[in-house]
Amino acid sequence: MSTPTPLLPASASATENAMETITIRPASFNDIADIARIYNEAVLTTTATYDLEPQPIEARVKWFHDHEATGMPMFVAEEDGVIVGWSSLSIFRGKEGYRFTVENSIYISESHRGRGLGRRMLAGLIDSARDLGLHSIVAGIDADTEASIRLHASFGFEKVAHLKQVGYKFNRWLDVVFMQLILE
Repeated sequence: MSTPTPLLPASASATENAMETITIRPASFNDIADIARIYNEAVLTTTATYDLEPQPIEARVKWFHDHEATGMPMFVAEEDGVIVGWSSLSIFRGKEGYRFTVENSIYISESHRGRGLGRRMLAGLIDSARDLGLHSIVAGIDADTEASIRLHASFGFEKVAHLKQVGYKFNRWLDVVFMQLILE
């Protein structure tokens, strides 16, 4: 699969030009420590995940092997030899009737958030889902994470559910929005 490139206006800003130096490639086993680092950063500082404690490296190793075994794509974003983000498609529920539906995940290092990298990573996931002959991508997003909701909506994801107070983190109840893209 080719690396997705951002759509840049004629007068691209320095931030957008900097994104061109970031390579998105399939994740390898050697990337697991960096994937875990970025995920655990999100665990401690965001509501992108409702995990409360950093996950041990063994959890990411299992995650990696599970994705390999099911053929689900995993990507990393690399800048100057440093992994600054990762994304994946995952099996949506374990029942065979859901086999054409996946859930997407995108995690960006704090230093690279808000710079367009999530857009590039989501575009690659959508391309991968189409290449795999999948029918639907689901995104479970914290309802207060407006940037992620806007990002998914810009690719045609539609809000299909809003679950109230289903998560609890940082001493407050959290809502989850489910968004879905039907692939044509």
